[in-house]
Amino acid sequence: MKVTLERNHLLKSLGHVHRVVERRNTYPILANVLMSATAEGLDLRATDLDIEVTETVPAMTGTPGVTTVPAHTLYEIVRKLSDGAEVVLETDGADQMSITSGRSRFHLACLNPDGFPDLKSGSFTHTFSIPAEALKDLIERTQFAISNEETRYYLNGIFIHTIDAGDGIVMRAVATDGHRLARVEAEAPSGSAGMPGIIVPRKTVSEVLKLLDGVEGDVEVELSDTKIRFTLGGVVLLSKLIEGSFPDYERVTPKNNDKLLRVDRDGLAKAVDRVSTIASERGGKAVKLSLSEGMLELSVTNPDHGTANEELAVEFDVEAFEIGFNARYLLEIISQIRTENALFLFNDAGSPTLVKEDGETQAQFVLMPMRV
Repeated sequence: MKVTLERNHLLKSLGHVHRVVERRNTYPILANVLMSATAEGLDLRATDLDIEVTETVPAMTGTPGVTTVPAHTLYEIVRKLSDGAEVVLETDGADQMSITSGRSRFHLACLNPDGFPDLKSGSFTHTFSIPAEALKDLIERTQFAISNEETRYYLNGIFIHTIDAGDGIVMRAVATDGHRLARVEAEAPSGSAGMPGIIVPRKTVSEVLKLLDGVEGDVEVELSDTKIRFTLGGVVLLSKLIEGSFPDYERVTPKNNDKLLRVDRDGLAKAVDRVSTIASERGGKAVKLSLSEGMLELSVTNPDHGTANEELAVEFDVEAFEIGFNARYLLEIISQIRTENALFLFNDAGSPTLVKEDGETQAQFVLMPMRV
């Protein structure tokens, strides 16, 4: 195998594929990237057995061939080569690949490509195209609420499904860790109606979000009840889905919260950030919100460091009310509000709070209170 290609093209593609490769692997072949030189260019493929990423790099192929080399090592070598340099990849036999660029020369050990796993895609039941910006919005605004608790594996991803919203079909993305819940909607793409409700794993949505950076136009999505494949910007990402049933999130979404707080989003975020500076990690970074007519007082008490208080003028015209939240969770939700004001709908100090944008928008969030 011998190919010649431009360093920046190779680096960009390696940057896409090498990220799915785990640093520690039970099987040595999983640490490698599969490289196939053809007349069309150089095909790169990497997998962790749950996700597979494939991309073709423009290249001049002198000798077609297939091999595998350590993904992270190759990426670091190419990253440190001169910008715009020409790179020659060549194998002489099955055991080594030489990487030559200018006066730099490296040799990497190869593994037999016959042992490289193939994440079979199977057949897909639904295929549709979704604008890159819409897909990015669905992922970006729900990703923060994905659970890290491995025992409740069905919460370790984003639940994506379509529903009839009365005035048309919408695609909805939901994520929760039991402490907060994020729900965001987009117009359902043609072909997505009736798709199975799927749970896309945390690592997959993280990789897709990175691949979406700078991508314009549409993303092709193919899915079944066990796998999903994204094709975007010349990159193909195939992933297994999380098996299991996502909980009934509608049941925990407040319906009758009638205490309305309207507050300036940026002002609230800065105030919470300031008072939480002295909050105790041991105490769950708790911040107390004390509401009275037209006024919000934020307070934090830390037995080891002292207290912090700050007041904000707000729109609130019901009886005085107090509630506590984890400051980090509160800030993460505020960061997803894209209108000038944030709306908080309370019931009582022990019930979930509903957080929405000001006006008719397709995003809403639920935050569980904590005792303060």
